[in-house]
Amino acid sequence: MGRITVRKPVLRLGADGVRGRRPDTLAVEEPLEIRVSGRPLTITMRTPGDDFDLVAGFLTAEGLIAAPDDLAAMRYCADTEQQNTLDVVLAEGVAPPDASAVRAFATTSACGVCGKSSVEALRVRRLYDVASDPVEIDPAVLAVLPDRLRAAQRVFDRTGGLHAAGLFDRHGAPLALREDVGRHNAVDKVVGWALRQDLLPLRGHVLMVSGRASFELTQKAAQAGIPVLAAVSAPSSLAVDLAEDAGMTLVGFLRGASMNVYAGAQRIAP
Repeated sequence: MGRITVRKPVLRLGADGVRGRRPDTLAVEEPLEIRVSGRPLTITMRTPGDDFDLVAGFLTAEGLIAAPDDLAAMRYCADTEQQNTLDVVLAEGVAPPDASAVRAFATTSACGVCGKSSVEALRVRRLYDVASDPVEIDPAVLAVLPDRLRAAQRVFDRTGGLHAAGLFDRHGAPLALREDVGRHNAVDKVVGWALRQDLLPLRGHVLMVSGRASFELTQKAAQAGIPVLAAVSAPSSLAVDLAEDAGMTLVGFLRGASMNVYAGAQRIAP
């Protein structure tokens, strides 16, 4: 695994006008090329670490796999100097990605769907019926999730430059938390962990994210069978549309006891 942080010299200008040079800790951003049976699928910019979970989650979101047995093997390619190329071998009978799944260019840490060949390809086949999940979540449980997510962000404390995604049960107990320079990567790492633990679909669970709720994060949650997505910031209009269409609960501006429920309000206990 590559380094998660690096130290770089900076010129610090204080509010009092004092200038000085000092080292600063930065989150690492490096490319990860994902191959399937030796054929390039995409390149994503990510923070090294939990790469196997990242790739498993990415393939789940793309609708290519749905269970740990769908993966025959994952390994770093020996022909590269660093562990920045990961090759996946799908199990026998699992269909390989078609041309619509191949990203035309690198996925940045800000946009996980860049390079898709068409907007229609974003609406991948849903693996689970999220709308039928009857779970109810106490608003008091949702209220504590941002602080629990923030408390677990160890690398963020050192860099201030990482997104986080956390998976919680209906009582607010944490199951997994991942950090990454890309918010979509953090979610993929959580979903990939759950898939490799054979926990999908994640019925009755809550996915908490540190930033905004985009269309892609909503889609990734739906693909994992997660009924509730909560974010500390705003959702996009397309995220709300997708949540309504999939039967998900989407909560935004979750800050303490206040929150906005944009879809699926029936899951928020009175």
